[in-house]
Amino acid sequence: MNRPATYLDRILLQHREVAAKDDRNVDQLVERCLAMAPTRGFRRRVLNDAQSGISVISEIKRRSPSKGDLAVGLDPEVIALSYESGGASCLSVLTDEEFFGGSILDLQRASSACSLPVLRKDFTVSLHDVCDARLMGADCVLLIAAALSQVELQEFHGLATHIGLDVLVEIHDEVELARAIEVGASLIGVNQRDLVTFQVDHARALRMAHEIPEGVVRVAESGVRHPQDAAELGAAGYHAVLVGESLVTSPDPSEAVRLLRSASV
Repeated sequence: MNRPATYLDRILLQHREVAAKDDRNVDQLVERCLAMAPTRGFRRRVLNDAQSGISVISEIKRRSPSKGDLAVGLDPEVIALSYESGGASCLSVLTDEEFFGGSILDLQRASSACSLPVLRKDFTVSLHDVCDARLMGADCVLLIAAALSQVELQEFHGLATHIGLDVLVEIHDEVELARAIEVGASLIGVNQRDLVTFQVDHARALRMAHEIPEGVVRVAESGVRHPQDAAELGAAGYHAVLVGESLVTSPDPSEAVRLLRSASV
């Protein structure tokens, strides 16, 4: 029996249609990437900050497919500075326009406003997408295991590291974890949100933490709303939490970050 179509399926269809029309020369894009200044060390920052409490990757997110508008009028520069002042380790910026209301400009404005390393949060489906993450100024690119074949995961991961990007490989279960380890992932995110039901399952991250090998930086994604969530995940062995909706909708994002960051101390 085939699994039900998910929100991810719909998004990926649109992104793959766009990617199929992209005829830019990848070798030329790679050359441009290799000529750029070094990135700011996303993985390194997460790991360093985790020594004094769980690291917080704070997300700039205008809307979501499931909840609609979250913070349409947000100013990327203002919220990036707010996150930084609250002790965030890194930023995550949605650049998908159709489904999340984000943009490349959001990432560039947020990145230029502060010193934090930045993850391009998008649906990477081609070598062009990997290069574009570097060219727009991101320090890390997201690869979603559920969205990619193993050949794609290997190829995209290899290219990203070659051009100087850190890579956050997102997984949901033990099968995808094995795939991430196979390609040499050193930064793995466990998404607590089920791709079919879209519900958050906190037990998933707690279970998966013990399966991720030593030496891999562990990130818990989705559904982190309260300091207690961060404390539990930190105790389970996560180096960082990636938090979006509860921060962009908070009346005081800086304080919200500070409370998450201090929860596991």
